[in-house]
Amino acid sequence: MRFSHTVFALPFALAAMLVAARDNRGWPGWRTFGLILAAMVCARTCAMAFNRIVDRKFDALNPRTASRHLPAGTISLFNAIALCALSAAGLIAASYFLNPLCFYLSPVALVMVCFYSLTKRFTDYTHVFLGVALALAPVGAWLAVKGADVSGWEILQMTTLALAVVLWLVGFDIIYALQDYEFDKSQGLRSLVVAWGPQNALGAAFLAHMVMCGLLFAFGMLCQFRIAYLIGWAIIVGCLVMEHWIARRRSLNWINLAFFRLNALVGAVFLVVVAAEVIFQGGFRLR
Repeated sequence: MRFSHTVFALPFALAAMLVAARDNRGWPGWRTFGLILAAMVCARTCAMAFNRIVDRKFDALNPRTASRHLPAGTISLFNAIALCALSAAGLIAASYFLNPLCFYLSPVALVMVCFYSLTKRFTDYTHVFLGVALALAPVGAWLAVKGADVSGWEILQMTTLALAVVLWLVGFDIIYALQDYEFDKSQGLRSLVVAWGPQNALGAAFLAHMVMCGLLFAFGMLCQFRIAYLIGWAIIVGCLVMEHWIARRRSLNWINLAFFRLNALVGAVFLVVVAAEVIFQGGFRLR
């Protein structure tokens, strides 16, 4: 299990943390910051371990995934289950030390981040379930800072950001699923790519990303961000357009480039511009 598996959720979680701690220039203190990081790593490790466990038979049959640790025999099933259980316990422990609300919600979060691994067996909308699981990251980080002391305006900000993350995930997960179109179809696994065909699914992914861009713009306005955020927003739009160009014009060998590098850049840019706006308290203005 690699720390890089947190690369998509972590920037949005840290951005949410910054906004939630805006009164203190985005810094919630070392204790809260460390616990948020620990919870994020534990949640993602638990989810990925559970995914590898329940999908190990399909991974062994798929040439693209046959070299993964479980099907290749690099680690045992027992060790994978132990890693999953320890990560789940780590998330609950981190949540306990954050605040009561996070602790009470931690089992719900665990169910959500693990459940998506089963959805490809019974629904075409597995991407949406994965999106909801990823969107728990900014919500969880926000609540880690504020606990139950959140205003209605903050709930609106939080919800807007979470919906943007859901649609971001839906879009890029559809693109990623193109690699397994033939395999999933042959094995009876479900996704929008299998149900609608690659071209129609790509159209849905592009629409999801355009709506996501609208929601990110709305989030910036709700937070009263200015020029730094708008510049970052424009870069994010450009990255997503390039991702879709690669998915449509290049071979499947380019999918990993579109998936990992561009989406990692989206998250990094978002975190940087939110940090700039919060730390400098809106000091960036159009003149």
